[in-house]
Amino acid sequence: MSLMSKLLMSTALATVALNATAVPDTKKLVKYVKKNVVKNPQVKIKGVTVLESKTHKDLPGWNILLTTMDLEYQGKEINAPEIMFIKDGLITGQLVDLKTGNNYRNNIKPSVPNAYYDDAHLLFGNKDAKHKVLIFSDPLCPFCQEIVPEIFKAAKENPKKIAVYYYHLPLLRIHPASDVVTRVMHVAQHEGKADVVAKLYSLKIDAKETNTTKILAAVKAHTGYSISAEKVDAKAVKEALKADEKAAGKMMVNGTPTIYIDGVWDKMRDGYKKLY
Repeated sequence: MSLMSKLLMSTALATVALNATAVPDTKKLVKYVKKNVVKNPQVKIKGVTVLESKTHKDLPGWNILLTTMDLEYQGKEINAPEIMFIKDGLITGQLVDLKTGNNYRNNIKPSVPNAYYDDAHLLFGNKDAKHKVLIFSDPLCPFCQEIVPEIFKAAKENPKKIAVYYYHLPLLRIHPASDVVTRVMHVAQHEGKADVVAKLYSLKIDAKETNTTKILAAVKAHTGYSISAEKVDAKAVKEALKADEKAAGKMMVNGTPTIYIDGVWDKMRDGYKKLY
């Protein structure tokens, strides 16, 4: 069980009565979270931030809130994503179609804020390209290795049509080696070596490897890129990776690769093929 699961322990179909308003006030949302979402008494609920309010074509009359729960656990601040479905004074975190078994909670993501499309995360393509593709990825994730390099290739070959904005999301519980590899990628990108970032998707290394010296040696052998341990261990680099992780949390990203095209979640991960 993940730490987040231990903290929240969400109920399946909890509902509480609210005034029939499109967006309840913060006090009502906090009350709902305390009673129905966060079950761990050690977790302090400091607030609920509404990131976006939206509707869905299959859910007439329902208002969908994409929120961040502002929590504190053992002195550490945690911003946990939560979806809330609201209709006729009722609220629930799960909404399932009994005919199809489809849980709409799994099909909805926030729209990408414009601030996410910044120069620091632009990897391939022109910033004024017709389409923006935003990616959260781990280079050692097998699904990422299959999909992400193809998106890179499409952007490199069609820079006026596709701009790729890249965010690191190493899955450290299953790919510990990604910790160092993603920091290498961050440094390489900011040195203008985007091709090194792309090449690291074909790096052959034990995903459980944690020895920095061995990982850097493997990177050099595979890409020709030489980098010191001091550079990848720099405070600014680690803070940048933490910022990417926080950005993923706000976007309710829970797996890799997660891809957005022109601000909208691309669930099938193949929408880029239609852009050129």
